[in-house]
Amino acid sequence: MREDVIKDLENIVGKENVVIKREQMEGYLVDETAIPVRPQPAADVVLVKPANTQEVSSILKLANREKFSVFPRGGGTGLVGGCIPTSNGVILSTERMGKIEIDKDNLMAVADAGVTFGKLLSASEEYGLFFPAHPGDEGAHVGGIVATNAGGSRAVKYGVVKNYVKGLEVVLPTGEIMNFGGKLLKNNTGYDFMHLMINNEGTLGVITKVIFRLYPLSAASVSLVVPYNSRHDAINTVPKILSKGFVPLAIEYFDRDIIEESSKHLGKTWPSKEGEAYLYIIETGTTEDEVLLECDKIASICKESGSLEPICADSREDQDLILKIRSNIYTSIKADTADILDTTVPPTNIGKLMDEIDRIAKENDMRIPLYGHAADGNLHSHIMKEGTKWCPQKGRSPGYIKKVKNEIYKIAIKLGGVITGEHGIGKIRIENLDLNLSEKEIELMKGLKSLFDPNNILNPGTKVPI
Repeated sequence: MREDVIKDLENIVGKENVVIKREQMEGYLVDETAIPVRPQPAADVVLVKPANTQEVSSILKLANREKFSVFPRGGGTGLVGGCIPTSNGVILSTERMGKIEIDKDNLMAVADAGVTFGKLLSASEEYGLFFPAHPGDEGAHVGGIVATNAGGSRAVKYGVVKNYVKGLEVVLPTGEIMNFGGKLLKNNTGYDFMHLMINNEGTLGVITKVIFRLYPLSAASVSLVVPYNSRHDAINTVPKILSKGFVPLAIEYFDRDIIEESSKHLGKTWPSKEGEAYLYIIETGTTEDEVLLECDKIASICKESGSLEPICADSREDQDLILKIRSNIYTSIKADTADILDTTVPPTNIGKLMDEIDRIAKENDMRIPLYGHAADGNLHSHIMKEGTKWCPQKGRSPGYIKKVKNEIYKIAIKLGGVITGEHGIGKIRIENLDLNLSEKEIELMKGLKSLFDPNNILNPGTKVPI
């Protein structure tokens, strides 16, 4: 980048907040995307750390004038290469934008984009309040979880992040600062630009501030680990639980081998010694007696459906251990992972999807670990690197990852599903977009991108195939 442009950036954010040395920004050039499919970062990139919305606006105005790319970056926890700078330009990190206020009377949180998800949770709890959605990594920034409409394990009861966004401050690619929504529960004024910005993946605007709706904190919670000898018995239990009127905070599914792998990675012991498949159910309520009664009823449904003896964790310590092991699955097998998919189908079809993925794995002489959010049909499947215990055969065609991925995608779509339910399109799923969307839908997406970002400076090569 030209020295005069770097000088302009330094004038906007301060010299100490502009990084030009490659070795000082290595961590900003990647995210959590599996290495074999992770995009390569561009050679000429500058890292810029604005402190406020006005500085973001000035950066984008400069980018439009000089025609360089801007890549918004939060916590770097994405799995589809969405924040990786793949063309020469600027990485715009929101890390210095960290203010948060809790409005207890209106049950709202007002958070800058750089506030971590963990900080949002802890700040809310200090006031006896609760942010219902839980997309996972608590190091993620709130601007990022809104820009990707993050999901997570609690979606079955509380929905995804977009259900709790009431207002946004956004800087458009051309530099204008916009405010959409507010501390409002109803708003039918004009087109719904706020929800257009949710899940825009940093292509239509840079989210600088978010207003979230909060709820009173649940007084009690209990976790159930329910073992099964049959995957189908486990999966088929889920609609029976829901049809009886029970809507737990979370209903997760995972195979035994990967939960044991996660436990080993953490140096912990998985509490159940039985079964080959598990449901992990979290129940919450206003009193401990109420929650324990609900758990007894759910456990009875599980036993009637073929489960082995459930394990009930009612202490915070035991619940935290189980959650930590579940949350560590990806980390524990990341080194062996070539790509991680997040296909989503109607919940009643998730067992069929698992069977089809097992068939695809067998045909390709590999093991594809499976886990996910059983009650909302969202399944994570890992295509593994060759030469690992999951995929021992070496010398495969370089295209085997893409081949297996496309087979899984086509099966998910055939079952009424989509290629991504959580992670988004990013940069590595654009080539698969036409499997799910019509030519007209993609044309409309391109039109919106051009309308908001006429010079295509904001996160180019992401979400929209331009």
